[in-house]
Amino acid sequence: MSLAFDQSNRLDAAPNDLEAWWLPFTANRAFKKNPRMISGAKDMYYLTPDGKKIMDSSAGLWCCNAGHNRESIVSAIQKQAAQLDFAPAFQFGHPASFALAARIAAMAPGDLDHVFFTNSGSESVDTALKIALAYWNVKGMGSKTRLIGRERGYHGVGFGGISVGGIVNNRKFFGSLLAGVDHLPHTYNRAEQAFTKGEPEWGAHLADELERIVTLHDPSTVAAVIVEPMAGSTGVLPPPKGYLQKLRAICDKHNILLIFDEVISGFGRLGFNFAAERYGVIPDMICFAKAVNSGTVPMGGVIARKGIYDTFMKGPEHAIELFHGYTYSGHPLAAAAGLATLDLYRDEKLFEKTKAREGAWADAVMSLKDQPNVVDIRTLGLVAAIDLAPHADGVGKRAYDAMDKGFSDHGIMLRITADTIALTPPLIISDNEVDELLTKLKAVIKAVA
Repeated sequence: MSLAFDQSNRLDAAPNDLEAWWLPFTANRAFKKNPRMISGAKDMYYLTPDGKKIMDSSAGLWCCNAGHNRESIVSAIQKQAAQLDFAPAFQFGHPASFALAARIAAMAPGDLDHVFFTNSGSESVDTALKIALAYWNVKGMGSKTRLIGRERGYHGVGFGGISVGGIVNNRKFFGSLLAGVDHLPHTYNRAEQAFTKGEPEWGAHLADELERIVTLHDPSTVAAVIVEPMAGSTGVLPPPKGYLQKLRAICDKHNILLIFDEVISGFGRLGFNFAAERYGVIPDMICFAKAVNSGTVPMGGVIARKGIYDTFMKGPEHAIELFHGYTYSGHPLAAAAGLATLDLYRDEKLFEKTKAREGAWADAVMSLKDQPNVVDIRTLGLVAAIDLAPHADGVGKRAYDAMDKGFSDHGIMLRITADTIALTPPLIISDNEVDELLTKLKAVIKAVA
């Protein structure tokens, strides 16, 4: 008995049907009534299907640091696709992935010199957490299983990431998560830090809470602490001066690994290769993704210190040292894009330019201080957050309206979280484009007043 069905037109059926795709982190019903569609991009702008230019104020999703459709990156992807489309990373390799790992290791501070490739920030975080747990097991200290994150931390959407993360909505629908997780308090206090440029003076003492948590649970049970140097997705929360240095000291005191989630802050966003360099703190692992290849092909990774890697390199040489990996780890197209992107960052000195313009950027964004419903502004590197007073219809409604009207009426893409507008433009933004961005944003803020 054979089963047959009509395959005609299935591959190109309903090209304009919006129902099939369940969009991530999106109000699907509202979107499908009034879709915000993008069909092209170049440098600082997106293009809608009807030809309208939309300024990108968020580098896509914090990832397109080199801007959109840069010729050298596009060419590298095309060339690699024509030469080697895929190669397995299990027991085999290809030159581009090794070359990119070496480049990234050279960019990282201290002895962070071994790279494990993933495909996203979420996978990077879960990988770092697994490495941390496995590391203590290999060292004969298997009681060290507790993980410590932070309130208002975002570490992706894997079960490990949402467990150590501090966003309630990312956890509450999904039942049991990782056991043995605790959280530091977040570092934001509007009364003490409002309208701060750069790292706030107030708040370093909040790191002392780690000492209390570690003592409560016993240091012999704590495997790792994971934080974003700058909490990005929950509203751009710069670290208070001295805070990260305190975390490092407490972790050293109690023999605990410190993981920096630099999926957002890495690759020039704060004017340095990594935020770890900006703050003079060497974590035990760095998670990265997004801007490693300017968002062109999914890629992420974990950079581990030499001592962590060496701990696993024991036993028979033919034996697998770490039972973990992904089909697309170090994918040829992603690696080729990464190499071309790092070349572009270097040749155009984008990180150095970002560092040099940080003060001017902060001054420009602070000009929004007197706009209606603006209750706080925070800046760091080429990042800014504008907090709007909540709408009578509930938290998040005013910023949602700003995002919606910005796209449809004012030609700007805005990244929002609750009632915060986060500005994270491509690092290539010019002074004239900064003026254009702020002019558009002022109009949007007034429109939703």
